[in-house]
Amino acid sequence: MKPGWLAVALFVVIAPACRAQSHDSMPGMAGMSADSTDRHAAVAADEAMSGPMIADPHMVMTPHRPLAAGDSARAAGLVAEMRRDLARFKNVDSATANGYRQLFPGVPQPVYHFTNLFNALGERLRFDPARPTSLLYARDPSGAYVLVGAMYDDAADTPLDELDRRVPLSIAHWHRHVNWCLPPRGAPQRWRETKDGHPVFGPKSPIATAEACTAVGGRFVPHLFGWMVHVNAFAGDDPKLIWGGVDDHS
Repeated sequence: MKPGWLAVALFVVIAPACRAQSHDSMPGMAGMSADSTDRHAAVAADEAMSGPMIADPHMVMTPHRPLAAGDSARAAGLVAEMRRDLARFKNVDSATANGYRQLFPGVPQPVYHFTNLFNALGERLRFDPARPTSLLYARDPSGAYVLVGAMYDDAADTPLDELDRRVPLSIAHWHRHVNWCLPPRGAPQRWRETKDGHPVFGPKSPIATAEACTAVGGRFVPHLFGWMVHVNAFAGDDPKLIWGGVDDHS
């Protein structure tokens, strides 16, 4: 059993996600405090990982590995399993009936995460394509939810070899959100602040150190969530869509 699995439950349900702690105390994926400043951070994280994954000061990505024997077959097998086992969730009502809860309902997002607490716990113990941490939905022009894929996660201290066993690092890029400067709790209006044409806070801010964050009166978060990977198995057959980002369909 991996360390910190119990913390995942507390993290997903009640823990402030943007508290500057070690990765051992913040291994999980999705959970926010009631503070609207932290909820804004989660939406910003979602937006940051909904487009193509590129290296930046606020994101760590797994290094690309050379294609090994069996990698392509494993990746294709994962997509096939997802399409077979998760097709029942194309109707979002089926997802909610099976314990998936939408993160931040009512907040417009490029991709909507419907997260299952028990699956998030289970991700620390096993990898099951049929039980992802989150189901990912976009919205079509009518506003209906359209299943595009799923998100799997693991603790921030998970060895790369283990991530590779789950989803090949030669094909997919796991990522972690790091070095964020957030507004003080209780001051969500500060999310709108800019300096020299750039946001002061969040994943698009040039601020990526504790010292610079302190200078603007912010909260520095060195590790936000653990490792995550999106597999957009229902977005189409183009590998760039399956293993890259999915934009809002609206």
